[in-house]
Amino acid sequence: QEQVKLHLTMSSLPKDITHPHLHGYLTAGYALFIAYVSLSPFFGWHEQGLSFIDVLTAPLVQTFTWFDFTLNFVSYMPFGFLLAYLLRGRYSSVLVLCLSTMSGLLMAASMEYAQMYLPTRVSSNTDLLSNITGIFVGAAFALSIAGHTWFFKLKSWHNQWLKHGRMSDFGLAMLAVWLFAQTNPSLHMLGSVFVSAVARWPFDIVPEVPFNWLEFAQVALNIQLLGILLSTLLRERRHTVNALLLVLSVLTLIKFIAAAVLLKSWALLLWMNSEAMLGIITGVFLLLAILRLPCRWQLIFGAASAIFYLVLLQDLMPLNKPSVTMRLYHWQYIHMLNFNGFSQLIILLFPILFLAYLWRVGILRK
Repeated sequence: QEQVKLHLTMSSLPKDITHPHLHGYLTAGYALFIAYVSLSPFFGWHEQGLSFIDVLTAPLVQTFTWFDFTLNFVSYMPFGFLLAYLLRGRYSSVLVLCLSTMSGLLMAASMEYAQMYLPTRVSSNTDLLSNITGIFVGAAFALSIAGHTWFFKLKSWHNQWLKHGRMSDFGLAMLAVWLFAQTNPSLHMLGSVFVSAVARWPFDIVPEVPFNWLEFAQVALNIQLLGILLSTLLRERRHTVNALLLVLSVLTLIKFIAAAVLLKSWALLLWMNSEAMLGIITGVFLLLAILRLPCRWQLIFGAASAIFYLVLLQDLMPLNKPSVTMRLYHWQYIHMLNFNGFSQLIILLFPILFLAYLWRVGILRK
């Protein structure tokens, strides 16, 4: 009865509350992520005399490794989940499962075909098989949880606390992408400087490093951008700080788990430093002052913070060397190098998208 009641409540909501734009933004964003990590470094394209038919018919044991199979499976599962959830409600479950799998298959096959023209990449039928398997499992999982009571409660919570509309969905998708980049354990907490100088082998003597005020300012600005973004997404601005603390707690937990899984034991806490901790505290206090201002001035401070953040990136980005962090990981694979590069790209694009978002929100409020 509770499940039926929740279903009737959700079905009675206005059409724009179903968040189709959010699902579309997340699906498109994840497709871009797959394209980036599959085709990076995007240069050296040339014909290598390979045939895609030969790739598909090659013995599976020729290129099979459990690491690659697992990584490709896990990487494509969210894509299958998002595709199925985007199509769910428009077609039957069987048709949604078929369409999601076929769409994912087309995406995966396109990536494997394009990799034949990149000398640094290897096109493999085992990768394609693991990709398809991940897509199918992700789509099936999306369809299986859609009818559960807790999932209806999650959607109800979304509709109760967050605003609705295309721009709100875009802002929430932008927040999700930014959080995805920040889970990279080779990034400092809420910063964009890749761990390099302090990343040494155990028992090495680490020279004392002076306090980096640029990193501190970057973290404080990140807190302001995150807080102002949350204030535009929430129905009531008074919940902004609580939402910010919740996001930071979740981010800290995810970052710690990612570091425990991906990094070597001696590098487990390198993502946490004094600049990040002090920057978070300072950023929260500054945000409390900004939230007392009218909405118009909040948007102005948000735009100014994004511009200053871009200026800081020009000084900090040259110091970033994603390849240096490869020795921090358990696995010395190009996959980690691509993930680091993708994180850096998101960090660079986020303030630009944030400025466009604030400009659009300001126009809508006028």
